[in-house]
Amino acid sequence: MTEFGRFVRRRTGSPAVENQPSDGAPTSAASPGRLPLRTVLIILVVVPSLALAPLWGLSTYQLATRWQSEKAQSDLGSSLGLQSSALFQSLDEERRLTAEAQADPGTSTRGRLATARAATDKAVAGFLPVADRSTAHGQQGLDTALSGTVRGLDRLAAQRKAVDSGSAGPKAAFDYYSGTIDSLMDVFTALGRRSNAEAALLASTLVDLYGAIDRIGREDALLGRDWQTGHLKVDEYDVFVDAVGAQEYLLQRVALGLTGAELDTYRKMTAAASWKTQHGLEEQVIVAGPHHSPGELVLGQIHTRWRASLDANRPLLLNLVQVRAAHLDKVSADSVSRLRWTLITVSAVGLLAVILVILTSWRLTVLLRRRIHALRDEAVELQQRLPDVVSRLERGEDVDVDREVRLVEPTPDELGELGRALNAASRSAVATAVRQAEQHRGFERLLQRIARRTQILIGLQLRKLNELERKHEDPEVLEGLFDLDHLTARLRRYEENLVILGGGQPQRRWRKPVRLLDVLRAAQSEVQDYRRISIDVEDEPWVSERAVGTLVHILAELMENAAAFSKPPTPVEVRAARVGRGVAVEIEDRGLGMEPEHYAEANALMAAPPQLDVMTRADDVRLGLYVVARLSAGLGLRVELRPSAFGGTRVVVLLPEQVVVEAPAVAPEPVVLPSEVLPHLPGPRRHPHDAGAGPRAPYEGGRLPTRAKGHAMANVTASSPRPADENAASPAAARPLPQRVRQASLAPELQNAEEPVEPGEPDLWTFPDRPGRSGATIGAFQRQSRRARGGNDTDDDTAGGANGTVLNGTGDRGGSADGGGSGHGSDDNDGRRDNDGNGDGTDVGGGTDFGDGDGEGPASSGRPGSSRTDDRG
Repeated sequence: MTEFGRFVRRRTGSPAVENQPSDGAPTSAASPGRLPLRTVLIILVVVPSLALAPLWGLSTYQLATRWQSEKAQSDLGSSLGLQSSALFQSLDEERRLTAEAQADPGTSTRGRLATARAATDKAVAGFLPVADRSTAHGQQGLDTALSGTVRGLDRLAAQRKAVDSGSAGPKAAFDYYSGTIDSLMDVFTALGRRSNAEAALLASTLVDLYGAIDRIGREDALLGRDWQTGHLKVDEYDVFVDAVGAQEYLLQRVALGLTGAELDTYRKMTAAASWKTQHGLEEQVIVAGPHHSPGELVLGQIHTRWRASLDANRPLLLNLVQVRAAHLDKVSADSVSRLRWTLITVSAVGLLAVILVILTSWRLTVLLRRRIHALRDEAVELQQRLPDVVSRLERGEDVDVDREVRLVEPTPDELGELGRALNAASRSAVATAVRQAEQHRGFERLLQRIARRTQILIGLQLRKLNELERKHEDPEVLEGLFDLDHLTARLRRYEENLVILGGGQPQRRWRKPVRLLDVLRAAQSEVQDYRRISIDVEDEPWVSERAVGTLVHILAELMENAAAFSKPPTPVEVRAARVGRGVAVEIEDRGLGMEPEHYAEANALMAAPPQLDVMTRADDVRLGLYVVARLSAGLGLRVELRPSAFGGTRVVVLLPEQVVVEAPAVAPEPVVLPSEVLPHLPGPRRHPHDAGAGPRAPYEGGRLPTRAKGHAMANVTASSPRPADENAASPAAARPLPQRVRQASLAPELQNAEEPVEPGEPDLWTFPDRPGRSGATIGAFQRQSRRARGGNDTDDDTAGGANGTVLNGTGDRGGSADGGGSGHGSDDNDGRRDNDGNGDGTDVGGGTDFGDGDGEGPASSGRPGSSRTDDRG
């Protein structure tokens, strides 16, 4: 079970008003615990006014902080972003020339490399000071990115020396420069995390553009290492392919984030001949594959075109970077400017508002002090009278507005206007309270009326389902119909909840007592996860007919709550036994339980159910507890929630002696299979309450007729015993199958005589003999038996146990009843299910009918072998 929350409705009474002197003179300030009226008015008015000053200060501080943060981000993006871009371009160029120098250590290559290194040193000299000052107002992740970049730059001199000496190979040099550039990419990403959403979106596109340039630089460096050899190695080829794919993906994202002039610049760049040449050469390299693939491409053949296309495309990309960076700086500057003016405006207006409120409050205090004494007595009287009117309305009494409102004698001055206003307020308050009470009562009546109409439709639906279940023999169709029947029974209970919450009472009634076991099974059948519920009943207690419907509803609510708030497949154990003051029913789950104070609140609710306000509890998902409390109070039941030893919750429902009755003179006996058949049928042991029921009558039915080849069993009836020699050769002859006898499992008072059918009126409950019906029914029984044997070889008490040996149904559908009473059975008993509220009783679990009451009974529509009974007795 879950926590039921807080259910105690707290009422706050009106503060006591002490009598004032009749002359209206103010009370002396010297009185203990009293203040002069003027002081009280000043406190009540000036304190809220002064409280506005901190709000003004807080709003001003927040705006100032936001403005300062965005300004710092804008300045940091301009300064650090500019230096980072220069360093990015220098490292990219040095990476390419380093690769070419390692492949062809010629004089010209070395000269270009030296020039690139000098440019990189200059960019590093401009980057490091700005990076040291960027930690004060840096965005999230900026410090980490800057630290990684600085660590990489610290190794720059050692890396250059290793390249010049030849101790660092091409791959090591490529990895170093690429790693340092990746750290710079992290810096760009951190700078893009702006408070302004528009600026952050622009910055993300700029970061993608830098990433595309980096991937092109990696392609250039990889090819630069192999211009002389003319072939890419396998690992180099893989890196090249990844770089081309990443470049295309990033450029697609860039195109989606560009607008206006930026988009025109991008389209001109991608439409240029050099751009198409570069992409064509990339495709050629990818198609050619690594050096060991056939159809090799000699890289030297494309060296000149590759260099020319990249030299032409690089300025286009850098120009696009500059355009986007300028746009980003403009947007950031505009946002900072707007925030500054907003800060100034809000601060000035807020300060004026504080001053105005303080001055106005002081003036109003003086005016109120002059007028309050004359109308104080009338206001106090209204304050004392209104709660009494509301209480009477809550009790359902009629209130006359004109009689309850006492008018204040008006005067021709301003005080008279205030008096007339007080009169209008008094009348309006009382009239509003009366109108709301009438609306509330009308809503409850409407809720009951709607629920009653829905219950009628549900009853008709149950009757229609009953007819369909009798007409169909297909096991799959029956399975679906039984599930739909089960859902409809649950829906009926939910509609009853609406009636109860609206102030009504359940309509299901019985004319005869019912066994508590059948009541528990009926409640189980209305629970969604009924397969996890096990039932154990000691002795054979019976429930009074007046309490059957209400008790089924209460137990169904508690079982469903236990199953809903305990994790499958943990069981929900239901136990019932006689105690000193009646019968106790325990429902125990293995969920998470509740806190001690929640147990106390829930038990207080059960002990004294409050008057439920449907409108105020419309969003409460635990209305079922209110239903249980109200129904229990009506029957005199005691419901208590306790912590369970398994960590869940145990609910104890105590049925008083007035609800528990003695068993009828002749109790219904289930039909028991012959002893020679029992050892061959799998299934759980008998229910504990059957152990002491006394000996059963010996089985005297004949066996089923033998089916001749080519002839369907059109009619299956009890056959006369055959001569012994006729079946001597058949081992099955010694163990004949039992045959169902109509209403054999029902008590005599529950067995109804066949109702005569009027001439010309079709008998809805008598079905013509059909050849395929018996075969389909027996086949369904066998399939369920095999399923039970296949799924319960090691445990008799698992959920969805095997078919039991006690057959409670007497119809022709041949459903199997397990200990939980939710197996399929027939509704052909004379005590038929009452699906429309006309009052002929109901069936509970496995087709067992109990009662022939005059209201709607709980329907059991469980599937075969779907619920579990604790058969450990």
